[in-house]
Amino acid sequence: MSYRSICIRNENAFTLIEVLVGLVILVIGLLVLAVMQISAIKGSYFSSNVTQATFLTQERLEYLKNLPYNDSDLSSGQYNEGTISGTIFSRQYDVTEDTANPMKTITVTVQWADRGNHSVSISTIRSK
Repeated sequence: MSYRSICIRNENAFTLIEVLVGLVILVIGLLVLAVMQISAIKGSYFSSNVTQATFLTQERLEYLKNLPYNDSDLSSGQYNEGTISGTIFSRQYDVTEDTANPMKTITVTVQWADRGNHSVSISTIRSK
């Protein structure tokens, strides 16, 4: 057997280093996908909370708009309804009366805590 025949190698196969580099690149890509998935889930949860808070705000505002103008729930002041049962949301509303004009400004605010304090407010002006 000659020296020349022993040194011939198969150039079509991958070396161990090439396989390891490929695996490292694959693992980094999978980790990036996992981080993106977690971020998407958090964003979806926050969006769900904003949607629920907007619904609760709008629901109370519609109720107050449909009350008679002189109803006791529409007298000037702040009204704190506290935490809405079965939810993480607390709701309050504020009624201010314009003495120069027969109008009331109604502002409904829903608040919740989720990695920070958040709130949704909607206002309307109600006339006599």
